[in-house]
Amino acid sequence: MKTNNTPSIDHICLIRLSALGDCCHALAVIQNIQERSPHSKITWVIGKTEHQLFRDLEGVEFIVVDKNNLFSSFLKIGKELRKKQFDVLLNMHASMSANLISLAINAKKKVGYDQDRARDLQNWFCNESISSTKNQHVLDGMLEFSTHINVNCEQPYWNPLTLKPEEDFAIELIDPNKYTCVISPCSSQPYGDKYFRSWSINNYIELIRYLLNRNDLQLILTGGMSPTEKSYSEQLDTSFNKRILNLMGKTSIREMAALIKHSDIIISPDSGPAHIGTIMGTPVIGLYAMTNPLRSGPYNSTEWLINKYPEALKIYMDKLPEEVKWGQKIQEPDAMNLITSDDVIKKIKQLIEKK
Repeated sequence: MKTNNTPSIDHICLIRLSALGDCCHALAVIQNIQERSPHSKITWVIGKTEHQLFRDLEGVEFIVVDKNNLFSSFLKIGKELRKKQFDVLLNMHASMSANLISLAINAKKKVGYDQDRARDLQNWFCNESISSTKNQHVLDGMLEFSTHINVNCEQPYWNPLTLKPEEDFAIELIDPNKYTCVISPCSSQPYGDKYFRSWSINNYIELIRYLLNRNDLQLILTGGMSPTEKSYSEQLDTSFNKRILNLMGKTSIREMAALIKHSDIIISPDSGPAHIGTIMGTPVIGLYAMTNPLRSGPYNSTEWLINKYPEALKIYMDKLPEEVKWGQKIQEPDAMNLITSDDVIKKIKQLIEKK
């Protein structure tokens, strides 16, 4: 355990409501503070869905927000925290929802993002801001919050979550004599069909056909039941006559996370399960073409990333990475087809050989 002589801050409140990947980044910040300022009491204001995964985190008080009922959540937080005074509020969620929630929190200092990264007038709700640093990974940006309160972090790390009884469920399913590969095939679509970040079903079929021919490998599909995921699940069942252990829509977030923790590898596009792989210490083959993985990809799996983002920028925008904003997104779903099944198979072989 790394230690230093950083003075303790008694009471810290942190806001990170969602999304799942960003909450995984926030976990590194929290665990960094817990290690270097062990006497600090931490309260995490978090979304209802995300809380399911992190609810057993030791040393953290949770205040759960239902973003679909923001007004009632605001009243609830005001009631629960009206007698509590925090030394600092770290508002790590630049959104109007988080801004409004912050009004119900009593804190001597309220710290938000720098001007370039603050959104929805966040700086109006905060009296301090983190340092402005260009071209950071999202996690490194969040770590600026702990640096701001003099709790520095040389290298982020995660203590993998303990999930009981979900890990018993995962261990029972996983064959210890095989290399276990979890595929979470779909990404969310926050901006509609123009931002469809999932790899095509035909590419997955080609990849899975290869994987099923390997006797040393166990394949598990996981995910939710959004319309896209339901469609992918049905097509894959049809294509392989149910020869795959398909758990899409059949597990909780915690069961999915436990499966990822006890697997040897996860394959995923830009989505929450990729970051769950990071916090669980599982190598991630990330499939990236529409977003910059150097900004928001799985933090410890750079070696295994398939990064077609620079190529996609050139094809669809005639730009180089240094000529666009760091967070520039490509709204051309065909960009994901720049990733081939051979690209993924090559990474799988390298990981198996490394093991």
